Parts: sequence; C-alpha cells; structure tokens
Amino acid sequence: IGTKQPGVALRITTEIAKMDGDESGIVKLVSKEGDTFDVPIEIAKLSNLVVTTLGGDDDDAHDDDDEEAIEIPLPNVRTQVLAKVIEYCTHFSQEPMTPITTPLKSTRIEEIVQEWYADFVDVDQIMLFELVTAANFMDIKALLDLTCLAVSVLIKGKSAEEIRRIFNISNNFSGEEDELRNNTEMT
Repeated sequence: IGTKQPGVALRITTEIAKMDGDESGIVKLVSKEGDTFDVPIEIAKLSNLVVTTLGGDDDDAHDDDDEEAIEIPLPNVRTQVLAKVIEYCTHFSQEPMTPITTPLKSTRIEEIVQEWYADFVDVDQIMLFELVTAANFMDIKALLDLTCLAVSVLIKGKSAEEIRRIFNISNNFSGEEDELRNNTEMT
C-alpha cells in the first residue's frame, strides 16, 4: 500500500506483500487530509462504497493496459482511521471474522470473535467512534458489526449519566422532566 505519509501503513504493506499478487488492479483511497493509499481492488471491494464507485465505470473504463487507478475520495475518514480500515480489510480478506450473532453469547469480545479482531477494536474511544463512522460511510458491514459490538461492550452496565458522558450528550431535561424520569425509574 502506498501512502504519502511514510510509515503510516507499514503493517498493512507487510500483510499485502504476503498475498499472492492475485489482485486485478489498484484503487486509490484518499483520506480527508488528502493522503492517498494504493489498495488492491480485491481488498478495497470489501467496501460497498468502493464496489458502487467502481461498478459505474465497467462499460468503458477497465482496459488494464494504460488506465490509471481510480481515486475514491473519503472526505469523512481521517488518514489514521483509513489506515486502520485498510488494515482490517486486508486481514479480513485473509482470515474472515467469525460472524457476530445475537443474542450475544458473552460480553467479552474475544469470546465472540477471533483474538486479532478483539485486539483491533482495543483502541481509544475516539478512534473506536471514528471507526464506526468510517465503516458506516464506506459501507463495510463486518467492520461496522465489530465496532458496534465494541461500543455495546463499552456501554454495557453503565448508568444513563455515564452513557451521556461517553457519547457527549447533554442532559436537556427540565427540572420537571427530570423529576418525572426519576419517578418512572423508581417504579
């Protein structure tokens, strides 16, 4: 994977180098900051956004001879988050994640999915929320499922006030509404 920022995607590049070189081309994913990642199409196609974007060019575009890679701007995805998304997609293409089923059989992520995936979402809260947003924007269902699982584990057992703090939601109840809410919780 190529990037304008040296070292940002070192681990991803190593994993792709291990692949058989069976890709049918490269797509350039462009982060919010304008950093470009050269990603094998087969890996990038884990994103339905990429599939949709590439699908519109099938009738006249893919002459593998001299055509340049298609650039797909991702204005909602920061460089650091995009590097993590590509890392996820690269790993997923080599070792698909165990599907997450509900009801959840545990509140421990490592008991639901493989260890690599549990470690992948063991990130700070801001990065986790940005991964949720990126997975949703890029339409990567398995990544969205994994990140939402991590968020659900994060808020499990928390009070309403703690959840409001986690999601940065202000308490907009008036005194009367708050009293009514407290009385309802007691019954």
